[in-house]
Amino acid sequence: MNPVDLSFRFFPGGSLGEFNLTRELSTVLSHGKGSKVYDVFGKEFIDFSISWGSVILGHAHPAIIKAVKKQIGKGSSFSYITEQALGLAEELNRAIPCAEKIRFAASGTEATFYAIRFARAFTGKTKVVKFEGAYHGAHDIGVMSLFPQSLLPFPQPEPTSAGISKQIEKEVIIAPYNDLGTTQELMEKNEGEIACVIMEPLQRCTPPVRGFLEGIRKITQEKGILLIFDEVVTGFRLAYGGAQEYYGVVPDLAAFGKALGGGHPIGAICGRADILDLCAESNLGGEAYVWFASTLAGNPVSAAASLATLKELRKPGTYERLHDLGRKLREGFQILLRELEIPGQVLGDGPLCQVLFTERPVIDYRTAFLADRQKARKFALRLFEKGIFLNPMGTKLYLSLAHTDEDIQKLIDISRKALEEM
Repeated sequence: MNPVDLSFRFFPGGSLGEFNLTRELSTVLSHGKGSKVYDVFGKEFIDFSISWGSVILGHAHPAIIKAVKKQIGKGSSFSYITEQALGLAEELNRAIPCAEKIRFAASGTEATFYAIRFARAFTGKTKVVKFEGAYHGAHDIGVMSLFPQSLLPFPQPEPTSAGISKQIEKEVIIAPYNDLGTTQELMEKNEGEIACVIMEPLQRCTPPVRGFLEGIRKITQEKGILLIFDEVVTGFRLAYGGAQEYYGVVPDLAAFGKALGGGHPIGAICGRADILDLCAESNLGGEAYVWFASTLAGNPVSAAASLATLKELRKPGTYERLHDLGRKLREGFQILLRELEIPGQVLGDGPLCQVLFTERPVIDYRTAFLADRQKARKFALRLFEKGIFLNPMGTKLYLSLAHTDEDIQKLIDISRKALEEM
């Protein structure tokens, strides 16, 4: 049977999640190398998804292959501290401003889930402030108002997924990103009930306006509310110390994943020692004890891949290169839209980019919601058809150190053809 037919037979929607391609465009990948992926039919794609941002060095990087091969013959998982996990924890402590202590997880979703649990246990409160349109993993709070369609009045949440308890909705306060005044007002109305604010410092590809992150930090400190940065995307991407280094705002807790593992499954919760120490087993039976267990968390194979990744990222010029690639891509799209007289906004920071077809500046989910989503979908499918591998939902384009100026120019040239055909 054709591999694509098999994929639709076994996988809902013919994918592992979110790659909502038409059956005609769906494919099955064979392998990847650098900035390229190849399908079982022999077609080459330039990959601007790079495993949703996790393969920051590029596919099949020699340093990661070497590290994984060296470790895997010694054992793949022990569910206990290994020298690789310990070495990685030491490096995270050096690199991340908030990382007094660390607990590893198996994914970014697991990391954000546990970060919220820590915040609730530490404060003794249950409500969580989340910004509309932000994604914090697949758990119930993470998908609350992720892709809301009704645009309910703040702070009312709108679950993006079925199967979520109504009780969860009562515990989530939805605020507008980049609107400090409204957020502060919502927090004051729920004074004494809020455990934490969880946020992407760079929300999807929308940068924070001047003073927004600093304002949130100030309010949370004044009100005894914990601040959680979801750095699953921004961690080791905007800067070696993540968004908290890049923007100069330090949270109480932070969750990491994606780029940290260099393509291998990993998550980490970093933060204040007095908060993370709540999960020490010696606290079992105590009122604030946090149950934390994850079978594959900190496994030596992922830790070895992570250490190899971080060693490459510490090399001189790494972040200058990543930011330069991002600027060139965003500037290329801006010039293209201007030349074709197509209304659009080009968002992003560092090695991240997103194109939205709208005349209005985008500062939050609701201004992004006004964009022409049908046009964006059609554009993404045209790009995929022409050899650009990307998530057709159009949320963001990821760049890696393996991408070249030629890759970016090819994307711009193919985008021109696609837009002219549309």
